[in-house]
Amino acid sequence: MIMNNNSNPTAKSRNGFVRTMRKLYNPLGFQKGYNAILWFIFAGALFGFTLARLQYLSIDGNFRKGTAPGEWYWMGRGYRKIGITLHLATILPAGLLVILQFVPIVRYKALLFHRMNGYVVILLLLVSNAGAIMVARRSYGGGFELQTGIGLLVIVTTGAAVMAYINIKRLQIEEHRAWMLRTWFYAGSIITLRIIMIISTVIVSQIGGFYRAMSCDEIAWIYADKNRPGLRDEYPQCFVANGTTNGYVAVEAKFGAGANPAQIGTSLHTPFGAAAWLALFLHAVGVEIYLRLTPRESERLRKISYQKQLEAGFKHPGSAGIKSDRLGDADAWEPPQEGKERIVN
Repeated sequence: MIMNNNSNPTAKSRNGFVRTMRKLYNPLGFQKGYNAILWFIFAGALFGFTLARLQYLSIDGNFRKGTAPGEWYWMGRGYRKIGITLHLATILPAGLLVILQFVPIVRYKALLFHRMNGYVVILLLLVSNAGAIMVARRSYGGGFELQTGIGLLVIVTTGAAVMAYINIKRLQIEEHRAWMLRTWFYAGSIITLRIIMIISTVIVSQIGGFYRAMSCDEIAWIYADKNRPGLRDEYPQCFVANGTTNGYVAVEAKFGAGANPAQIGTSLHTPFGAAAWLALFLHAVGVEIYLRLTPRESERLRKISYQKQLEAGFKHPGSAGIKSDRLGDADAWEPPQEGKERIVN
């Protein structure tokens, strides 16, 4: 006996849910539900994070108040203040504008806006990377592992953005898509970094035994900034001859009740570099998994690239951009026969 699915209440409920969801994401140009879900998750996270950070454009006001203890000691003056201002003033607008780049209906109905917005986003990203390099030496303690992590993030986001730009100028649309996804998945690792840092700060504080060298001048500035007495009692070595190592003392990472401001700052600084590396690793792996799981979309876009490149007179249509079948040892890509016939006819 064959049962009609329409008589199944569960099937009806499921179909009704699907129809409702399609009414939400089809107007945005999404044809597949999983793409819409992923866009809502990741674009929503980026949108929320960026909105929450817009208040930090007030560098001397909200940003200073929101920094970890001791951070403003370094960021509040000189070229580092210029760097953090430059970074925030460019990456935050870029974080909002780039969301529109991944909305299909924008590409379909407003292609010129998509192109111009893309140029603006890439330019803002590159300028923000310059600002990040300027503050890397002292950002969140400026540990060597953090400096290399920031440097790597700058390299991979810049490199991926350049690859995306080159490929779209060569009308290699599927590679442009892949490299732009990589660019912003890498850049978005800063959100995951914050989550990992918060968890790690608690763990480091609970385990104990983690220390960071901090200058007496920085500690004194932190105590003055927080209007906290007791500096001489808690760090007496800063006030005796030969009590420090070149003006530095060891400060334990401690967070929560009983912790002084210098210890809280150390507890936030200590795991930041490791969190940066772990977050970037997770995002780099995640975007590659997504790209490997969507080969049909890549192939569809490559066929479109083939047609556009053929019409534009490019050599090697279908592979005019940066492709492994031209630069590596991959098998040469061949367009489907029906595609050839349609172009010829």
